[in-house]
Amino acid sequence: MTKRLKLGTRRSMLAMAQSRAVADQLEKANSDLKIELVGIETRGDRILDVPLSKMEGKEFFVAELDKALLDGEVDFTVHSMKDLSLERPKEIALGAIPERENPRDVVLFAPDIIDRLRSGGPVRLGTSSPRRIENVPPFLAKALPQSGAAPQIVTDEIRGNVNTRISYLSLPDDDPKKLDAVVLAFAGLIRLWNSADGRRELEVLLAGVRWMVLPLRECPAAPAQGALALECRANDQTTLNYLAGIHSPQTAAAVRQERKLLEGSGGGCHQRFGATVEKYTELGSLLFVHGRDAEGLRLSEVRWQPDADEQKRNSDVLPTPGWDGSQWRDASFTSHYLTDLAQPEWDVRGKRDNGQALFIAHSRALPDDWSESLANSDQRVWTAGTQSWYRLAALGIWVEGCTEEIGFDAFRRTFEQDILRLPAIKDWTVLTHSGGRTTWPCDHVIATYEVTPAESLNEHNEAVLALREAKSIFWTSGSQYDAFREWVPDSCAHACRYGKTYNYLRDQLNPAKIISLTTYPSAAHWQAMLKKN
Repeated sequence: MTKRLKLGTRRSMLAMAQSRAVADQLEKANSDLKIELVGIETRGDRILDVPLSKMEGKEFFVAELDKALLDGEVDFTVHSMKDLSLERPKEIALGAIPERENPRDVVLFAPDIIDRLRSGGPVRLGTSSPRRIENVPPFLAKALPQSGAAPQIVTDEIRGNVNTRISYLSLPDDDPKKLDAVVLAFAGLIRLWNSADGRRELEVLLAGVRWMVLPLRECPAAPAQGALALECRANDQTTLNYLAGIHSPQTAAAVRQERKLLEGSGGGCHQRFGATVEKYTELGSLLFVHGRDAEGLRLSEVRWQPDADEQKRNSDVLPTPGWDGSQWRDASFTSHYLTDLAQPEWDVRGKRDNGQALFIAHSRALPDDWSESLANSDQRVWTAGTQSWYRLAALGIWVEGCTEEIGFDAFRRTFEQDILRLPAIKDWTVLTHSGGRTTWPCDHVIATYEVTPAESLNEHNEAVLALREAKSIFWTSGSQYDAFREWVPDSCAHACRYGKTYNYLRDQLNPAKIISLTTYPSAAHWQAMLKKN
């Protein structure tokens, strides 16, 4: 016997797309279930000329759906969880939080943004979010390609659905609503792209735009961004049972941690900080917090929650003294560019979709005499961290995003999002050093420079003397380990960041001669653990 449920949702194209995806997921999991979507207009959809942060009350996108649910007009509702207030009616139950979509923010730029930057004119950025206004302009001032002085970012408060906001990028220059950039939730764009109607519209709207995927450390998203909340009446056990089948405990734990930070700031859309949790294999969860609290005090931290195995390893006392490789980088090695390098042919304008993609493993991997031609190309460029991003931007190079110093492999899910129109991973070009050529999943890896141990390294060197006394060691790279390997004592606790350094050390270290090899988000987290123990 077929069970029929009515799903209440906002009427926007995005809300309908994500609700349809939920309905399909439930119907696939339950062959007896059929779901009908019921579109409901909310106050937030009707009032588009007032920023949410200036609207009175709460539940701008929720109240009408709640009423329909409690009146029995629908059986369950689907919300973007970031739209829900912290306190919900006791008659309504949270039935499920499905697996989260990519929580990051993205900035879309008008096709003529390069000309705008080179002219020195202000960049008009559309957003009505206090959090985005707080975090995004300072980041863009360093991350956009530099043409002399740092670009001036001016924010314009805008409202409207995703389609409307993107359309402001293609307006004529003399239109007062014309924007150079808009900030959007990546999850919403992905969900629209994955629906047939949404893709047809986005294919037109996104033609020629430039992307930036914002890093979580500098620009974390709104708490619970990318997550959906499925609610039903608290006394409707049948519907609760259906919804429980697509619940994600991992996503629920992450958004619960993020939303807990809202309790002290009044919650809602007035907060000026972002908070996003990401979980990584063999590292655990990182909570990125950045912005300002309710009192205007600066927030900027990365909170680490190791996974169960890592917690157990870190419960052991780290032996001292410790040797922090981040304090000995300059003493570790020297680098020089290889000669007779053939410069790749960068993508030219008009070939951005599924053309070439370039990953620069470190800003030093780009030879000096390649930077001008790369800056004048339409090549799609990614890099490892924000410091390399800023250095490349200072050379006039457009960078789309970075792997946030977590590792290339951890970012594969982002790279493979079809809406980005990037080539297959194997078709990327990577610029790196000669010792790192064999560790990439890409077919085109170019060694542009060579790393060699510093000439000053010998048994009398200060760094070497300190290392020989160490019981705990933090390595910043595989190259650093190679430079010092002959002086590494046996029976040490080794540590490093997650990613290629960890993979390299795991292959190089003799398990019989070490206490452990563990991953940390940064040298600072390792130092904190060393002091704690």
